[in-house]
Order: sequence, then C-alpha cells, then structure tokens
Amino acid sequence: MTVTVHPSAVVEPGADLADGVVVGPFCHVQAGARVGARTRLLSHVSIGPCTTIGEDVVVHPGAVLGGVPQDKTYRGEPTTLTVGNGNVIRECVTLNRGTVKGGGRTVVGDRNLLMACSHVGHDCMLGNDLIIANAVLIAGHVHIGDRAVLAGGVACHHFARIGRMAYVGGMSRVIHDVPPFTKVAGERVRVRALNVVGLQRGGVPEAEIEELRRVYHELFRKQAALAAAVAQVTAPAGSLAAELAQFVREWVSAPGGRYLEQFRTDRPPAAPRAG
Repeated sequence: MTVTVHPSAVVEPGADLADGVVVGPFCHVQAGARVGARTRLLSHVSIGPCTTIGEDVVVHPGAVLGGVPQDKTYRGEPTTLTVGNGNVIRECVTLNRGTVKGGGRTVVGDRNLLMACSHVGHDCMLGNDLIIANAVLIAGHVHIGDRAVLAGGVACHHFARIGRMAYVGGMSRVIHDVPPFTKVAGERVRVRALNVVGLQRGGVPEAEIEELRRVYHELFRKQAALAAAVAQVTAPAGSLAAELAQFVREWVSAPGGRYLEQFRTDRPPAAPRAG
C-alpha cells in the first residue's frame, strides 16, 4: 500500500502518514501529526501538531482536528489530541487539543460518528460507539461514556459527565451530570425514562434491564428526594444497576451536580467569610 497525497495538499516534514492514507485536495497536515493506516482526509481538512488519528477514519471537508484549545490560559504547551479507529468525522467538526491544567490531552475513542459542525473542547474524554449529532457543542473537560447519543443542538457545560448508553434529547442544555442508561431532555436535562431501546441495541440481557428498571423506579419515580432515595437503593455488585446507583450518588453529592468539577485545579482560593 502507498500514501496518496493530492498535489494541492500540504503535508509538512515531520508528519507521519501510515500505509493507505489518502490526503485529499487542500488538506494541511502539520509536523508532529500522525495519521493511521487507511484513514482518508477527503478535502480541506486541517490536522494540527501533537495529534494522532487512528486507522480507518474518514474525515470530511472543513474539519479541524488538533487545533489550539480555546482556553485563555493556554500558552502553547505541546498538549495532545488522540482520535481512535473507525471514526467518521463529518463536515466542519472541530476537536481541540488538551490543556496543561486539564491533564494535557483530549481523547476520542473508536467507531464514533461526529456529525457536521459538532465541537469537542479541550481535555474531553469521549468513549466508543457514540453518536454526536449536528451542531452539538461540548465544552472542555466533559466525559462521555460508551454508546451515548447526543441529539442535534445539545450544549454541554464544562466538567459535565454523560454516562454510558445515555440519550440526550435535541436542543438540551446539559448543565449537570447525566446518569447512564437514561433518557434526558429539556432546559435542565430532566431524567425522562430508562433508555430501553439503547440498552437492547447494546445487547444488554433482559434480566439486567429489569434490574435497571427496578433501580430506576426507586430513584426517579418515587416521591422521595433523590439523595434520600439513592441512600436506600440496593443493587447486585458489579451490575449495571449498581453502576447507575453509584453514578447518582456522585451526582447528587457534587456541587452543581458536576462530579468532575470538584477536582479542578484552577479555582481561585475561596474568599474568607465575614465574621
């Protein structure tokens, strides 16, 4: 196999292109970028330095992968973006590199579909088999679990978590963590239902789904406050139901409902209280 580079493309010395890579018209691959086998950059794609793209990835026109993080504290440090295998990255998607304060890396897993004009900010951690629909905006430091679906126009607050196999309805404003295995929607992403269709498509056995239904009902369908409900709920160790319960425990105990935010290292010291 050979590398194919269109005459109008620019591949800087120091870029590493594996066998079978196709670089289409007017693409720009900067020094320090690595592109995996059989990946195709269709046209007008920009790949930044310190960026690794996996194998069998298709990147559509106008995408910018590994751009400078949109963070005022960034000072040009060699932070990274890593994109896994088998991803489809559609038109005008932007994936930013990490920042030093956030661990220095942004990571996108395998087999994800990122639709047109979606944005993944610095220091995000995205799992596998995600569907990120058109115009989804993901701020910095967001973590998204495997097989989650974000419908069109979703906007995610920084440091939010979206649990695996969750479904976020279109135009929702994710201002706090989204529990795994649930469907959420709305201005404050209220939990609406268990994501049964997503669980079934993910191959979860019916017995596990039934256990999840029980725990979901205990947490979200009784009149008790969520913090009180999760303190009482029980689930088999290692089960999906136990994963849901633990996620909710962390969610309700965290300031603003964003568990990751308590680990921030860039907060100014709290002002002393009067008196």
